[in-house]
Formats: sequence, structure tokens, C-alpha cells
Amino acid sequence: VQLQASGGGLVQAGGSLRLSCAVSGRSINERAVGWFRQAPGKEREFVASMSWMDDTIYADSVKARSIISRDKGKGTVYLQMSSLKPEDTAVYYCASRNEFSSYSDSQGDFPYWGQGTLVTVSS
Repeated sequence: VQLQASGGGLVQAGGSLRLSCAVSGRSINERAVGWFRQAPGKEREFVASMSWMDDTIYADSVKARSIISRDKGKGTVYLQMSSLKPEDTAVYYCASRNEFSSYSDSQGDFPYWGQGTLVTVSS
């Protein structure tokens, strides 16, 4: 499974952004997926995850401002974020679990990772 994240960039505080994660190699439709992020000088942390049945969980810090979704026809996973804050500045990574997997907030549960896309939120 290969994952390619995109959609990052510079955005003003209060703005919105949609990150995309194109998946190839194997179908994403029966796999749990997740988004994680790593801010400068900090450890990588959980953002959002979706089970193979499309149930979702979110980190408390983004719960009211984010939506994880997937387009099964395109084999793409999305993370829509709104009301962005400077503390959302980070490299965002998409990841995938194996088939028929539940959502997870643990990085160790995801064997497949994309390369990351940088989101910078200016104040």
C-alpha cells in the first residue's frame, strides 16, 4: 500500500484546508485509515481515524473542527479542517491499517504511511 499526502500550505488563522491522501497498490475501501501530525520540536500525534466501516474518532484538539472522509471510487482519504489555529501548524501524515481493521489513535497500529504534507497556520 502506497500513500501520497497533499494539500498542505500556508493558511491564515481561522481559515480552512482540505488534505488529501491518494492510496495505491491495494484498495483503501476495506482498511482503517488515519491522520497524524508532527509539529516542530514535538512528537507525532494522532489527529483522526476512520474504521473500514467508516466509523470515526478524533483527537479532542480537532474534534469540533475536522472531518475525516474517504472517496471509495477515487481511493482517496481526506481531512477537512476549519477554524485553523497557529498550533495546528505541523507536518500531516496519512496512514493505513490492514484490511477489515478498526479505527485507532495509536501510530503503532498503522503499518503504511505517506510522506507528509506541511500545514502552516499564520496568526
